[in-house]
Amino acid sequence: HLMTQPGDRVHHDVLALQTMVRQGFFLSDTRTTTTRPRRGQDIESEVTLSFTEAVEGTTVSLRLTSSAACAACTGTGAKAGTTPRVCPTCEGTGAASRNLGNFAFSEPCRDCKGRGLIVDDPCPVCEGSGRAKSTRTIQARIPAGVADGQRVKLKAKGAPGENGGPAGDLYIQTHVKPHAVFGRSGDNLTVTVPVTFTEAALGAEIKVPILKGMPVTLRIPPGTPNGRTFRVRGRGVSRKDGTKGDLLATVEVLVPNTLDDKSRELLSEFQTATAGEDPRADLIQRARSE
Repeated sequence: HLMTQPGDRVHHDVLALQTMVRQGFFLSDTRTTTTRPRRGQDIESEVTLSFTEAVEGTTVSLRLTSSAACAACTGTGAKAGTTPRVCPTCEGTGAASRNLGNFAFSEPCRDCKGRGLIVDDPCPVCEGSGRAKSTRTIQARIPAGVADGQRVKLKAKGAPGENGGPAGDLYIQTHVKPHAVFGRSGDNLTVTVPVTFTEAALGAEIKVPILKGMPVTLRIPPGTPNGRTFRVRGRGVSRKDGTKGDLLATVEVLVPNTLDDKSRELLSEFQTATAGEDPRADLIQRARSE
């Protein structure tokens, strides 16, 4: 570390050094330069999953388009039958020297844009860039538990790097189709289960569907109100740690649309037996007290 003061020449050079390093330039002497590997570009893609695929995870085929070495010129940028010439400005190094007082830096040559070569007769396919669009198909693993709209990152699955640089990353935007029966609340699955009036009033054991597999048995106690939610543990969405969320089953008490004579008679008897109870008495009293 150098001890400098603002206004000193050395202090000025140190600040310039820090700026150049942040911009990707390399410290060097006048005899040597270093070509920096370049990371490949990130690629964006999207996929549509079924509800079950999103909950349990799946592997999908993706057709990706990215930049790669031009096949027509093998990456030289020169038309077939011709060759590029060495850049006279940087003498083929791809970098130009820049002096800042006590330090010397190399930066990409402006004439050849860091390639070290000049193309006089460019390749008609890539127009002299040496790069072209490349299409490939990969198998991408979508982890369990992704949600609609979630962006999944797959490291090093993007465009290949240059000069030995690492590949870029692949980002997949997920779209999840709704399910006809199940919903989702975080790591929990949700389902609405219809029950009859007598099942809710007297209690019952009912069958509840799960996302995959045989239904489970749920016991509802006597006097279960409409809208009450029961928890079935471990039947929800898979988490990263291998555990699962729960299934939240909400009961919906059904009211019959039509009644036969026998049912009507029994309900009339029930109404007579409970005629002394007013379920709205407390509601009206509280409304008047406000």
